[in-house]
Amino acid sequence: MKTTLAAAITISLMAAMSKTARADNVQTPDGPLTWNGITLYGTLDAGIQYQNAGAPQSDYFGPGTLALVSKQSNSSETTVGGNYMSHSKIGLKGQEEFGNGWSGVFRVQTDFNPWSGQITDGLRSLTANNGKATSAQATAGDSSQAGQLFDGVAYVGISNVQFGTLVFGRTLNLLADGISKYDPLGGSYAFSPIGYSGTAPGGGDTADKRLDSSAKYEVNAGLAHLGAQFQVKTSANPGTTWGLVAGIAFDGGSVDAFYNKKNDAISVGALSSAQLATIQGVCGGTAATGFACETDISKSLSGTISDNSTLGLMGKFSFPGKVATLNAGYEQIRYNNPSNLVLAGQTILGGYLLVAVNTQTGASASFPNTKRLSISWVGLKYAFTPQFDLTGALYRYDQNNYGATGVKGWTAGCSSNASGDCSGSENFISLVADYHFTKRFDTFAGAMWNQVQGGLASGFTLATSTVDPTLGFRYSF
Repeated sequence: MKTTLAAAITISLMAAMSKTARADNVQTPDGPLTWNGITLYGTLDAGIQYQNAGAPQSDYFGPGTLALVSKQSNSSETTVGGNYMSHSKIGLKGQEEFGNGWSGVFRVQTDFNPWSGQITDGLRSLTANNGKATSAQATAGDSSQAGQLFDGVAYVGISNVQFGTLVFGRTLNLLADGISKYDPLGGSYAFSPIGYSGTAPGGGDTADKRLDSSAKYEVNAGLAHLGAQFQVKTSANPGTTWGLVAGIAFDGGSVDAFYNKKNDAISVGALSSAQLATIQGVCGGTAATGFACETDISKSLSGTISDNSTLGLMGKFSFPGKVATLNAGYEQIRYNNPSNLVLAGQTILGGYLLVAVNTQTGASASFPNTKRLSISWVGLKYAFTPQFDLTGALYRYDQNNYGATGVKGWTAGCSSNASGDCSGSENFISLVADYHFTKRFDTFAGAMWNQVQGGLASGFTLATSTVDPTLGFRYSF
């Protein structure tokens, strides 16, 4: 009897497994990697890039290379790198219902550089250039990612379909969410200046693309989209941040308007040779032999402090048939002197230290006019097939003249590269083809050309334009 029962159970199990196997062979669900409400997700983006005017690749800076022409853009460079279309990442997110339509939610994410295996740390890339001549500097850039374990996001909160989502922790700036949604190239590092640089998604400064110690609320009410965000002061963040978004969805598209106010925003850079010499004189010793005081040059940076306010309007529209999508956007960022001065010795993201604070930016005796930076873009994505699409985009930066007549030898309205306070512009043209072999694996090829002029080209003695043909592969899960 027992043998007969065991045989029956075995036959039943084998039949069920066989049936499941046959069903799986016919249509295997392509869902997320989810267990008990927790989902593992990630992206790996790598490839090869050529630059006619670049600098050695950084192991730590997220984009890796100088897709935007910079002061250190010098020689032609061919690099095997990545993060060209999407930042490589690994993360966990979860949602657990606890009654009446309410859920607990969380998300943690680590962004990394696949060519070096390093967690992204833009500030470390800057310290590697401390005291070096411009022509000897490697690729580097300011960042909201400074080697934190969860440098992408890290938050927890509650969510309801009707009442929206409220989370606390390290969150993306609402402007950064807008860039991801409305940039025709989705925030690409290699092909989009508003993806490569955190100026637009950070409301003036890259460090504010992600906000530590913040609360973020968003809700969709019918066709309307509303959101608010607030960041408190901390030991590493001397100023508060306010953000608002309001928009509407319609058949084929959506439009969102943004406001962002950041007090005591910090923009960091490598120490100049003069700043390094000053620190050397105070501490004693040299960079080669070590310093007599506690200053760690590998963690030391210079900073410029300002109060920033940003207005933005972004939208997209898919034409009938949804084979073509038009994206456009505009931001104007105003930089003023900070309401509270930040002094040398301030600790910032990742435990880095401001050992030198530059002249403040904005209205003052030397700068009587508020600095204004306008960022605009438009792009069209056309899907030739469900697997293949082509995107073309135009981007432009415009800066006003905010210097005082005669203070440094220029006149009101100057538009030359004599000073960074003169008016100037920067133009970008991108064209990218993307082919999806499957839902999760694609290959892309494209290039971005950009040229800088006027005050935005001040100090660009090596090159004022660049182009970066790029080929890569991306796997997402």
